[in-house]
Amino acid sequence: MSTATSRRTDEGAPIVELGVPVVGGARGRAAAGTAGLETSDATRAERFAQMRAGELGSLHSWELVTAVDGPGTRFTMFLSGCPLRCLYCHNPDTMEMRRGEPVTADEILARLARYRGVFTVTGGGLTISGGEPLMQPAFVARILRGAKDLGIHTAMDTSGYLGAHCTDEMLADLDLVLLDVKSGIPETYKKVTGRDLQPTLDFGRRVADGGTEIWVRFVLVPGLTDAPENVAAVADYVSSLATVSRVEVLPFHQMGRDKWESLGLRYELGDTEPPSPDLVQRVREQFRERGLTVF
Repeated sequence: MSTATSRRTDEGAPIVELGVPVVGGARGRAAAGTAGLETSDATRAERFAQMRAGELGSLHSWELVTAVDGPGTRFTMFLSGCPLRCLYCHNPDTMEMRRGEPVTADEILARLARYRGVFTVTGGGLTISGGEPLMQPAFVARILRGAKDLGIHTAMDTSGYLGAHCTDEMLADLDLVLLDVKSGIPETYKKVTGRDLQPTLDFGRRVADGGTEIWVRFVLVPGLTDAPENVAAVADYVSSLATVSRVEVLPFHQMGRDKWESLGLRYELGDTEPPSPDLVQRVREQFRERGLTVF
């Protein structure tokens, strides 16, 4: 197992020093990386069988980050494959499962075991993100169960669109759901994602009814998701979920633009500017007015 020690800087921020790599492959989320993880050399037929059994998954990248994808320092794994086509997606290379690398559940769990000391020091754990994790439900289920057997806090970052793929057993193995609510008006949601809103609403209610903690994420895009009535619809829905502990309003940025172009995809938000501080404040206040804790 890896070792971890903590010290404090002059500014008072805790630093965890690790004896193992903290980023798989690339330095940021804009590039794939599975460095440090052994990939499978199984044949194509063997891979399909292993994926059906949940023994193998398609992994885009992984990284170890603090206070981004849940509490504490998180081992965040980004799975490949997503049913949505969000106009503002900053990792469009996660949309297709074939772009990922084959990695076994055992390989992931062995890596998690090495970081248990880090998680204990920081109050962190595992976050499964994507793409959309529920594109690979059997693999996610095996990882979650294994993480809980290791005593590790678990989280999943999901749009909820494939919530029907999440079994009750999987929900029982989740300590936190990071629910991406793209929009509150069905027509706007369709424009943003190309899909229907209702499955997300249904999944969020199911998670809340089961007592699992929820952090809601809402991407604020000027001219797309910023209409007061759209934000109000999101806020009304979120305030109806009893287990929501925080809302994150995420300002739109252009960090993924080059990726769209490199993949030969048409990027429709090239002329869209990030939201102004005043707009961000207005939207956050719309959530706070309903008694929600907003970041």
